[in-house]
Amino acid sequence: MASEPWEGEAISPSSKAGPLELDDDAKRADRARMLADLRWGLAQNPKRLSSKYFYDTRGSELFEDITRLEEYYLTRTERGLLAENADGWMEAFAPKTLVELGAGSARKTRILLDAMIHKGASPRYVPVDVAGDFLEEVASELSVEYPTLDITPVVRDITLPPTFREGLPGPVLMALLGSTLGNFDPPAAIDLLSGVRSVMEPGDRLLLGVDLRPGAGKSQRTLERAYNDALGVTSQFNLNILDNFNRQVGATFDRDAFEHRAPYNAELGRMEMHLVVNRDTVVQAPGLAPVSFETGEHILTEISCKYDRPTIDALFEKASLVVETWVPDSAGRYAMVVGAPQA
Repeated sequence: MASEPWEGEAISPSSKAGPLELDDDAKRADRARMLADLRWGLAQNPKRLSSKYFYDTRGSELFEDITRLEEYYLTRTERGLLAENADGWMEAFAPKTLVELGAGSARKTRILLDAMIHKGASPRYVPVDVAGDFLEEVASELSVEYPTLDITPVVRDITLPPTFREGLPGPVLMALLGSTLGNFDPPAAIDLLSGVRSVMEPGDRLLLGVDLRPGAGKSQRTLERAYNDALGVTSQFNLNILDNFNRQVGATFDRDAFEHRAPYNAELGRMEMHLVVNRDTVVQAPGLAPVSFETGEHILTEISCKYDRPTIDALFEKASLVVETWVPDSAGRYAMVVGAPQA
């Protein structure tokens, strides 16, 4: 997510996959935060929308469709790296709890859970995500697949420090998969990693998936195709953020007035997703003055920073973490990183 941190939270810890319904006060607070984020974003130059608002139920479903696309190598490459290394990691770290930040569908997480169980653990799984309805569905599915698994779903913005670490059986493996870190610019990425580090205890580990920069084994075209698929699923995912603001806070975005664009910014080492205005339009929302958009203007909806070993080392050092393990795939497209607290 290329977002400014929320200052709110809604948590529903339960020993099994329990209900995640938010009360009316929490819903009103969420709506107020969403309107505040909209007001802030439309006042920027260029305008921007926080990418955390991609992930309503529809957006989460579309992202799952993206992960299955031929062009989107990230998910299957990460899955392959997890399958190759999970048993060794579990043998080395022996975690009793898996906390997954930005859990989504938790499809790849099953590889880690299977490895934990194979090593004789009776693990606790703590999936953390902002999409409460989607998280409830995933937790319910997992409770059927893993009847002995202790599931504690948490509805929470992952930019907030995971203070719920206290009381969890340790060691704890914190997982941030799917190149999610890339959705934060460097200062925000350091804040996120520092927040995770602040609750890590000796023996805890951070498992991170990162997408790599174009280089000898990966062309810029390969990277750009992953965000501009032939079927247009990523375009629909990008446009859905407008629908989400319309549904949740009564905004009046005309999605037909916007088009998806996703170029690679080589100078900053990141992919960028934009919504480009194809005709003049005006957007209104409760409590906001009307906002005019001119043809050719754009909204930045997401960044996805790409990394190499030196950039990850630098981020970790500033967050008081150290890279223990760096495992790239054979094509040099993607890497898994295991981090530990600095002594």
